[in-house]
Amino acid sequence: MPPAVDAIVGLGGNLGETAAILGRARHALSGLPQTTLVAASSLYRTAPIGGQRQPDYLNAVCRLQTALTPEGLADALFAIERRLGRVRTGVRNEPRAIDIDLLYYEGVIREDPTLRLPHPRLQERAFVLYPWREIMPDFRIPGLGALADLGQAVCDQRVERLDRQW
Repeated sequence: MPPAVDAIVGLGGNLGETAAILGRARHALSGLPQTTLVAASSLYRTAPIGGQRQPDYLNAVCRLQTALTPEGLADALFAIERRLGRVRTGVRNEPRAIDIDLLYYEGVIREDPTLRLPHPRLQERAFVLYPWREIMPDFRIPGLGALADLGQAVCDQRVERLDRQW
């Protein structure tokens, strides 16, 4: 089995019983083969992006140690989304019950049509940076910089930390 590496996964949603759905997603992450859930951030209530009128989102970030390949992990994340009722329509920033994104996979920088790592635009998203910084305060994203510095650049985005228990 290949050695385990760090992977960071973002979770979010704004339709239905969002906290419960995110909890089921976190539980599913902990059950992935060759993978250990190392940490989960608090839930954060965040403003929608893209100008559409829609409910606020709940977001969180999880840190995994995994021996799955980046493609294998991404496929597993899509499968969890499908089990939890996600239907991908191709419409960007639409309301959804669950969204699970592979944000970072240790040692991999990739720009191809099926998988981009680190995840594009993550440095522009307070809903990613704030929860990630909570569980890895000193982390530096290769090519982008320290989470603390990146978070300062998006401090104008509305983000509210909620109860850690989810």
